Amino acid sequence: MTSARLRQALAYAARGWPVFPCQAGQKTPATPHGYRDATTDPGQVTAWFTRNRLWNVAIATGAPGPDVLDVDEHGPAGNGYAAFARLSKAGLADGAAAYVRTPGGGLHAYFRGSDQRNGHLPDCHLDFRSRGGYILAPPSRVDGKPYHLIRTVQADGGLDWATVTALLEPRRQIARPQPRPAPDRDLSHLALWVAGQAEGNRNAGLFWAANRALDADPAADLGPLAAAARQAGLGEREITRTLDSARKGGRIRPPAPGYQAEAGNPS
Repeated sequence: MTSARLRQALAYAARGWPVFPCQAGQKTPATPHGYRDATTDPGQVTAWFTRNRLWNVAIATGAPGPDVLDVDEHGPAGNGYAAFARLSKAGLADGAAAYVRTPGGGLHAYFRGSDQRNGHLPDCHLDFRSRGGYILAPPSRVDGKPYHLIRTVQADGGLDWATVTALLEPRRQIARPQPRPAPDRDLSHLALWVAGQAEGNRNAGLFWAANRALDADPAADLGPLAAAARQAGLGEREITRTLDSARKGGRIRPPAPGYQAEAGNPS
Protein backbone atom coordinates (compact mmCIF):
# COMPACT_ATOMS: atom_id res chain seq x y z
CA MET A 1 0.00 0.00 0.00
CA THR A 2 1.29 3.45 -0.92
CA SER A 3 2.16 5.60 2.08
CA ALA A 4 0.68 9.06 2.57
CA ARG A 5 4.14 10.61 2.31
CA LEU A 6 4.84 8.91 -1.00
CA ARG A 7 1.46 9.90 -2.42
CA GLN A 8 1.96 13.53 -1.46
CA ALA A 9 5.57 13.62 -2.63
CA LEU A 10 4.45 12.30 -6.02
CA ALA A 11 1.69 14.94 -6.13
CA TYR A 12 4.20 17.73 -5.48
CA ALA A 13 6.53 16.31 -8.15
CA ALA A 14 3.65 16.05 -10.65
CA ARG A 15 3.03 19.76 -10.05
CA GLY A 16 6.61 20.43 -11.09
CA TRP A 17 8.01 21.00 -7.58
CA PRO A 18 11.28 19.12 -6.96
CA VAL A 19 11.15 17.05 -3.76
CA PHE A 20 13.55 15.03 -1.61
CA PRO A 21 13.35 13.22 1.74
CA CYS A 22 14.39 14.44 5.18
CA GLN A 23 15.02 12.28 8.23
CA ALA A 24 11.93 11.03 10.07
CA GLY A 25 10.69 13.69 12.48
CA GLN A 26 13.47 16.11 11.49
CA LYS A 27 14.41 18.85 9.03
CA THR A 28 17.75 17.21 8.22
CA PRO A 29 18.09 15.94 4.61
CA ALA A 30 18.17 12.17 4.18
CA THR A 31 20.13 12.44 0.92
CA PRO A 32 23.85 13.23 0.56
CA HIS A 33 23.40 16.66 -1.06
CA GLY A 34 20.15 17.88 0.46
CA TYR A 35 18.06 20.14 -1.75
CA ARG A 36 20.49 19.61 -4.64
CA ASP A 37 19.16 16.02 -4.86
CA ALA A 38 15.56 17.22 -5.25
CA THR A 39 13.79 15.85 -8.30
CA THR A 40 10.41 15.53 -10.01
CA ASP A 41 11.26 12.05 -11.33
CA PRO A 42 8.49 9.73 -10.04
CA GLY A 43 10.78 6.69 -10.11
CA GLN A 44 13.35 8.30 -7.81
CA VAL A 45 10.66 9.76 -5.55
CA THR A 46 9.01 6.34 -5.25
CA ALA A 47 12.34 4.68 -4.47
CA TRP A 48 13.09 7.17 -1.68
CA PHE A 49 9.76 7.03 0.09
CA THR A 50 9.36 3.29 -0.34
CA ARG A 51 12.74 2.81 1.35
CA ASN A 52 11.52 4.65 4.45
CA ARG A 53 7.81 5.36 4.80
CA LEU A 54 8.41 7.76 7.71
CA TRP A 55 10.80 10.13 5.97
CA ASN A 56 9.59 13.72 5.86
CA VAL A 57 8.78 15.33 2.52
CA ALA A 58 10.84 18.41 1.59
CA ILE A 59 10.29 20.74 -1.36
CA ALA A 60 13.22 22.61 -2.91
CA THR A 61 12.17 26.26 -3.05
CA GLY A 62 12.73 28.75 -5.84
CA ALA A 63 11.69 28.16 -9.45
CA PRO A 64 10.57 25.60 -10.52
CA GLY A 65 9.47 25.06 -6.91
CA PRO A 66 7.52 27.65 -4.92
CA ASP A 67 8.82 30.61 -2.96
CA VAL A 68 7.71 30.30 0.67
CA LEU A 69 7.31 32.96 3.33
CA ASP A 70 7.96 31.39 6.73
CA VAL A 71 6.08 33.19 9.52
CA ASP A 72 7.74 32.01 12.72
CA GLU A 73 6.12 31.50 16.12
CA HIS A 74 8.61 31.83 18.98
CA GLY A 75 6.27 31.94 21.95
CA PRO A 76 7.18 34.65 24.51
CA ALA A 77 10.01 35.81 22.22
CA GLY A 78 7.47 36.93 19.64
CA ASN A 79 6.08 35.84 16.28
CA GLY A 80 5.80 37.03 12.71
CA TYR A 81 2.03 37.40 12.46
CA ALA A 82 2.03 41.17 13.03
CA ALA A 83 4.57 41.60 10.22
CA PHE A 84 2.57 39.27 7.99
CA ALA A 85 -0.55 41.35 8.68
CA ARG A 86 1.34 44.45 7.53
CA LEU A 87 2.31 42.69 4.32
CA SER A 88 -1.30 41.62 3.74
CA LYS A 89 -2.59 45.13 4.38
CA ALA A 90 -0.09 46.46 1.85
CA GLY A 91 -1.25 43.87 -0.71
CA LEU A 92 2.14 42.15 -0.83
CA ALA A 93 0.86 38.75 0.36
CA ASP A 94 -2.20 38.55 -1.89
CA GLY A 95 -0.53 36.22 -4.38
CA ALA A 96 -0.13 33.25 -2.02
CA ALA A 97 -1.72 30.09 -3.41
CA ALA A 98 -1.56 27.96 -0.24
CA TYR A 99 -1.22 28.33 3.51
CA VAL A 100 0.27 25.65 5.75
CA ARG A 101 0.36 25.55 9.54
CA THR A 102 3.79 24.50 10.82
CA PRO A 103 4.36 22.24 13.85
CA GLY A 104 5.46 25.16 16.03
CA GLY A 105 2.34 27.22 15.33
CA GLY A 106 3.87 29.28 12.52
CA LEU A 107 2.73 29.64 8.94
CA HIS A 108 4.08 28.88 5.47
CA ALA A 109 2.63 30.96 2.63
CA TYR A 110 3.37 29.53 -0.83
CA PHE A 111 4.02 31.89 -3.75
CA ARG A 112 5.07 31.46 -7.37
CA GLY A 113 8.72 30.41 -7.47
CA SER A 114 11.44 32.84 -8.50
CA ASP A 115 15.21 33.17 -8.70
CA GLN A 116 15.49 35.42 -5.62
CA ARG A 117 17.84 34.42 -2.86
CA ASN A 118 16.76 33.42 0.65
CA GLY A 119 16.01 36.17 3.15
CA HIS A 120 15.89 36.60 6.92
CA LEU A 121 14.26 39.34 9.02
CA PRO A 122 14.88 38.19 12.60
CA ASP A 123 13.26 41.22 14.24
CA CYS A 124 10.07 40.53 12.27
CA HIS A 125 10.28 36.75 12.79
CA LEU A 126 10.09 36.15 9.04
CA ASP A 127 12.18 33.97 6.74
CA PHE A 128 11.99 33.76 2.96
CA ARG A 129 12.74 30.51 1.15
CA SER A 130 13.65 30.74 -2.50
CA ARG A 131 16.67 29.75 -4.62
CA GLY A 132 18.93 27.40 -2.67
CA GLY A 133 16.44 26.70 0.12
CA TYR A 134 13.85 24.14 1.10
CA ILE A 135 10.87 23.65 3.39
CA LEU A 136 9.12 20.64 4.89
CA ALA A 137 5.62 20.14 3.54
CA PRO A 138 2.49 18.18 4.56
CA PRO A 139 2.23 15.44 5.72
CA SER A 140 5.69 15.81 7.32
CA ARG A 141 5.99 15.87 11.12
CA VAL A 142 8.47 17.38 13.57
CA ASP A 143 8.37 16.51 17.28
CA GLY A 144 5.24 14.49 16.57
CA LYS A 145 3.35 17.51 15.21
CA PRO A 146 2.30 17.76 11.55
CA TYR A 147 2.55 20.35 8.84
CA HIS A 148 -1.13 20.96 8.10
CA LEU A 149 -2.63 22.45 4.95
CA ILE A 150 -5.00 25.24 6.04
CA ARG A 151 -6.33 26.23 2.63
CA THR A 152 -5.56 26.80 -1.01
CA VAL A 153 -6.79 29.72 -3.12
CA GLN A 154 -6.94 30.55 -6.81
CA ALA A 155 -3.80 32.67 -6.95
CA ASP A 156 -0.41 32.50 -8.62
CA GLY A 157 1.36 35.61 -7.45
CA GLY A 158 4.93 36.18 -6.40
CA LEU A 159 6.50 37.84 -3.39
CA ASP A 160 9.17 40.49 -3.92
CA TRP A 161 11.51 40.11 -0.95
CA ALA A 162 13.23 43.44 -1.55
CA THR A 163 9.86 45.20 -1.32
CA VAL A 164 9.02 43.25 1.85
CA THR A 165 12.31 44.30 3.44
CA ALA A 166 11.83 47.92 2.42
CA LEU A 167 8.38 47.98 4.03
CA LEU A 168 9.21 46.19 7.26
CA GLU A 169 12.77 47.41 7.93
CA PRO A 170 13.25 50.59 5.82
CA ARG A 171 16.18 51.87 7.87
CA ARG A 172 17.85 48.62 8.75
CA GLN A 173 21.19 49.45 10.34
CA ILE A 174 24.03 46.96 10.13
CA ALA A 175 27.32 47.46 11.93
CA ARG A 176 30.53 47.49 9.91
CA PRO A 177 31.96 43.95 9.99
CA GLN A 178 35.49 42.74 10.14
CA PRO A 179 37.05 41.14 7.02
CA ARG A 180 35.63 37.78 6.04
CA PRO A 181 37.45 34.63 7.09
CA ALA A 182 39.01 32.44 4.42
CA PRO A 183 36.69 29.69 3.11
CA ASP A 184 37.61 26.20 4.30
CA ARG A 185 36.17 23.27 6.20
CA ASP A 186 37.93 24.20 9.44
CA LEU A 187 35.42 26.12 11.55
CA SER A 188 38.10 27.72 13.71
CA HIS A 189 38.50 30.71 11.38
CA LEU A 190 34.74 31.17 11.08
CA ALA A 191 34.31 30.85 14.84
CA LEU A 192 37.04 33.40 15.51
CA TRP A 193 35.37 35.80 13.10
CA VAL A 194 31.93 35.31 14.69
CA ALA A 195 33.35 35.86 18.17
CA GLY A 196 34.71 39.25 17.07
CA GLN A 197 31.43 40.64 15.72
CA ALA A 198 30.07 43.76 17.36
CA GLU A 199 26.52 44.31 18.61
CA GLY A 200 24.22 44.93 15.68
CA ASN A 201 26.12 42.50 13.47
CA ARG A 202 26.26 39.39 15.64
CA ASN A 203 23.09 37.69 14.41
CA ALA A 204 23.69 38.37 10.71
CA GLY A 205 27.34 37.37 11.11
CA LEU A 206 26.41 34.06 12.72
CA PHE A 207 23.85 33.40 9.98
CA TRP A 208 26.42 34.04 7.24
CA ALA A 209 29.09 31.91 8.95
CA ALA A 210 26.67 29.02 9.50
CA ASN A 211 25.64 29.02 5.84
CA ARG A 212 29.30 29.15 4.82
CA ALA A 213 30.12 26.16 7.04
CA LEU A 214 27.14 24.18 5.74
CA ASP A 215 28.09 25.00 2.18
CA ALA A 216 31.50 23.40 2.76
CA ASP A 217 30.03 20.45 4.69
CA PRO A 218 26.23 19.86 4.83
CA ALA A 219 26.73 17.76 7.97
CA ALA A 220 28.95 20.30 9.72
CA ASP A 221 28.84 20.53 13.52
CA LEU A 222 27.88 24.15 14.17
CA GLY A 223 28.73 23.92 17.88
CA PRO A 224 31.93 26.00 17.55
CA LEU A 225 29.97 28.79 15.87
CA ALA A 226 27.35 28.70 18.63
CA ALA A 227 30.08 28.95 21.27
CA ALA A 228 31.67 31.87 19.40
CA ALA A 229 28.30 33.65 19.20
CA ARG A 230 27.89 33.28 22.97
CA GLN A 231 31.34 34.79 23.40
CA ALA A 232 30.25 37.71 21.22
CA GLY A 233 27.25 38.22 23.53
CA LEU A 234 24.41 36.76 21.46
CA GLY A 235 21.60 35.18 23.49
CA GLU A 236 20.97 31.43 23.53
CA ARG A 237 17.49 31.70 22.02
CA GLU A 238 18.72 33.83 19.12
CA ILE A 239 21.67 31.49 18.50
CA THR A 240 19.37 28.48 18.30
CA ARG A 241 16.91 30.28 16.05
CA THR A 242 19.62 31.58 13.73
CA LEU A 243 21.36 28.22 13.32
CA ASP A 244 18.04 26.49 12.75
CA SER A 245 17.18 29.08 10.11
CA ALA A 246 20.51 28.46 8.38
CA ARG A 247 19.87 24.70 8.29
CA LYS A 248 16.33 25.17 6.99
CA GLY A 249 17.51 27.58 4.34
CA GLY A 250 19.71 25.12 2.47
CA ARG A 251 23.31 25.66 1.50
CA ILE A 252 23.09 29.20 0.18
CA ARG A 253 25.93 31.60 0.96
CA PRO A 254 24.54 35.06 1.65
CA PRO A 255 27.20 37.76 1.74
CA ALA A 256 28.54 38.76 5.11
CA PRO A 257 26.68 41.82 6.48
CA GLY A 258 27.75 45.09 4.94
CA TYR A 259 29.49 43.53 1.92
CA GLN A 260 28.43 43.65 -1.70
CA ALA A 261 27.88 40.28 -3.35
CA GLU A 262 30.97 39.09 -5.21
CA ALA A 263 30.86 38.02 -8.84
CA GLY A 264 29.40 34.54 -9.05
CA ASN A 265 27.80 34.69 -5.62
CA PRO A 266 24.02 34.86 -5.14
CA SER A 267 22.67 38.39 -5.05
